[in-house]
Amino acid sequence: MAVATRLTWRQEKKLQNYFGEKQFSLLYKASVHGFSTNSLLKICSEQGPTLTVVYSEDQIVGAYMQKNYGEGNYLITVFVFQEITITECKVGPFKLRMLFDEDYYGNCEVSIHLNKKTMHFSINTVKKLGLSQRYISFQDCEVFRCEDLLDKRRMNGITELKESLLCAIRNYVPYGGLVNKIRILLLGPVGAGKSSFVNSVKSIFRGHVTNQALVGSNPTGTSEKNRTYFIKDAKDNNTLPFILCDSMGLSEKEGLDMDDIPYILEGHFPDRYQCNSLKLMPKGIGNHTGCPLLEDRVHCVAFVFNANSVEQLSNQMVKRIKRIRRELIKSDVVHVVLLTHVDTLDLITKADLIDIYKCVPVKLKLEAVHRKLGFALSDIFVVSNYTSEWELEPVIDVLILSALKEMLWAADDFLENLPLENTEIRRKK
Repeated sequence: MAVATRLTWRQEKKLQNYFGEKQFSLLYKASVHGFSTNSLLKICSEQGPTLTVVYSEDQIVGAYMQKNYGEGNYLITVFVFQEITITECKVGPFKLRMLFDEDYYGNCEVSIHLNKKTMHFSINTVKKLGLSQRYISFQDCEVFRCEDLLDKRRMNGITELKESLLCAIRNYVPYGGLVNKIRILLLGPVGAGKSSFVNSVKSIFRGHVTNQALVGSNPTGTSEKNRTYFIKDAKDNNTLPFILCDSMGLSEKEGLDMDDIPYILEGHFPDRYQCNSLKLMPKGIGNHTGCPLLEDRVHCVAFVFNANSVEQLSNQMVKRIKRIRRELIKSDVVHVVLLTHVDTLDLITKADLIDIYKCVPVKLKLEAVHRKLGFALSDIFVVSNYTSEWELEPVIDVLILSALKEMLWAADDFLENLPLENTEIRRKK
């Protein structure tokens, strides 16, 4: 049976981030392996940097060591973790066995006595840590191996996954050859990150960060035109088999006209269609496309929401989004969700993006979107857009490319479900 830590997810994340974005692997647990210094040293020797944690009734106290258990002197970081606050001080250098010393006077700064389940501190250490007494009793002791979350081995795996995703997208062919390029429409509230997603995708395939689609803080949104972006691949200078369509932001009173959604889906509004006073022009006027073909219409819709504010969407906005969803369902258009700014959620670091869907804050956001807007959990994807970075990051690229691949697969579902007469008519044209 697997041995589990007493740390909560939040406590573990706080400690991981505090000591430099580490991954913890539980090596020793006193209540399982025995309250014995010899047992601890035998199990934990030659394991690299370690974190020792003891649990008293009202606080967590521990010691972080950057070297292997073994011979030599050690400089140790001792810490106290109370609620959300971590207080630390450096002790040593001294031999490792002096930290787990049965002689109270063997080490005058700090010592852990496993068989007596007590931890002792010097007066000076007590003051530095803000403790109220020189010794504490504890119920359990755990030792974790600490590894860098973004070590060379993991980064090599991420780079390989990125190359695999790039290859899959470059070689993608829309279902049945019915169209040359898939059109993906981005819809969402003002400031959700639609234009930033376009820029991020373009950046990955260009090989450097770019900002072609305007991004800003205008309360009514930066996009005032219906924009379509062809994505060019720097590898061979060819355009890729998909088009990203940026739109005006949704808002409670202004922005994209809800009545125009069906016409946008059908492909009636060409690139750079100018919105007039925050509202599209009446149908049949201006430069609307008269008889759009299958390749002109939208094949997949991605709703884009800021992960930090999706739970605060107003009732009016929720109604607008649900109304759009009804129209999409009526038109058989497959739709998904992109949650942006996931890297700014509480306790989330860049290293967490490697396995982001297992992180508790992300799980809570997915469930919130499911409850509030009705999207299936399997249709919600998280991304971190390039907004302030100067260089590309493979971990960010993998999230974006994974979401993009899923949208292409969703578009295939739409094409496959088209009535036979529709596909034949489009081919003849």
